[in-house]
Amino acid sequence: MTSANLLQSPAALGPLYQDYAYGYPHKSAYRAFTPPRPLKDLWASEDTSRVFLYLHIPFCEMRCGFCNLFTTANPKEDRVTSYLSALERELTTTLEEIGPITPAQIALGGGTPTFLTEAELTALFDMIESRFHVSVQTTPLGIETSPKTATRERLALLSARGTDRISIGVQSFIEAETKAMGRPQKPGEADAALTRIREHRFGRLNLDLIYGAANQTPDSWLYSLNRAMEWAPEEVYLYPLYVRTRTGLDGKTSVEDEHRRTLYRIGRDFLTSEGYHQTSMRAFRRPSSSASGGAEYVCQEDGMLGLGAGARSYTKHAHYSADYAVSRPGVLGILDNYASLSADEFRAARHGIEISEDDRQRRFILKSILHTDGLDLARFKTVFGHDAQTLFPQLGALITSGLLKTVGATLVPTTSGLEHSDAIPPLFYSQTIRNLMHSNTVA
Repeated sequence: MTSANLLQSPAALGPLYQDYAYGYPHKSAYRAFTPPRPLKDLWASEDTSRVFLYLHIPFCEMRCGFCNLFTTANPKEDRVTSYLSALERELTTTLEEIGPITPAQIALGGGTPTFLTEAELTALFDMIESRFHVSVQTTPLGIETSPKTATRERLALLSARGTDRISIGVQSFIEAETKAMGRPQKPGEADAALTRIREHRFGRLNLDLIYGAANQTPDSWLYSLNRAMEWAPEEVYLYPLYVRTRTGLDGKTSVEDEHRRTLYRIGRDFLTSEGYHQTSMRAFRRPSSSASGGAEYVCQEDGMLGLGAGARSYTKHAHYSADYAVSRPGVLGILDNYASLSADEFRAARHGIEISEDDRQRRFILKSILHTDGLDLARFKTVFGHDAQTLFPQLGALITSGLLKTVGATLVPTTSGLEHSDAIPPLFYSQTIRNLMHSNTVA
């Protein structure tokens, strides 16, 4: 970790692409709770009137070479059926333990939720509405899909049920590039899926692209970006290619920082010239696009209830989930264990991490300074009773190095700060979390 005292320039942070900190602490810091923590206790002091509800569907039609998410490809139908039955048990038991919950937003992720059949998706929507007493017609709901599973029938169902946001991973419109990423895909599949999506009513379409494949060039990257504009997505996410342990690309290819940086800048400049507003290193939105239902929602002080193996739940004092794996044997073992759990066994969290006040502060900072809304210094002091810049001199160092700037009473990332979003997070990892992450062995 770079010392704050030595951070005189962005280059002092080290490699540009170190860690995608979509959450803190990282799941690799989780450990078994001994004894298990009753859900009733974990949620006792939480405001459940405004909760982000996330349901995880850990199935895909293929496992992409870059993917380290908790998912498995082409499971047998009985495994899907047993998983959905366990998900219903978990949902029912969770509500019995923690009481009524009002979702402010709902997300179905994975994996690929549209791997499920129309009948399974219908049952899932019915279960959400009946158990949470909400209408998905009026509660923002987002779902992830893929070119192969975005069938006309599934899209018609999602549209009819009021899905607000649909996100599709295209990654590239060039077959040789998706193949190099470990995702065999004909460009025509993506074209057809996007055309079908636009035939239905969704509040927002998000399109994911990946940059950094060895055979990508500035011209080929611009080609994919221009192709994406043909469907006028309300949102575009640009993801740098990572080669992670135990993924399909592990040991088969490498990616260079400067190659990714060059393509990132091209993508950023292209999308801003097309009228998109950059809200984080990865996210670009049209100003006319409503922010409700977006993947980056979740107020700093709101809880998150995750259901299903692979889903994480956040309360103020603990984060928890099922165990985590990347390899197929590891994932299947966790899925089979999850499917075997009785209703009573879902009454307590068995795997997670207690969140100290110090790590709550670090999480608050990281989830603020990596987004253009920035860190509200007055709000931080109200919540924690301390001055953020006094507690964390790293903030001053980031200002000195040109990665953060002061706008009123808010610290916001500069253009360079957004570019370095995957190098900044380790500055704020506590030593306890760092030790847990480094000592973890993921299957």
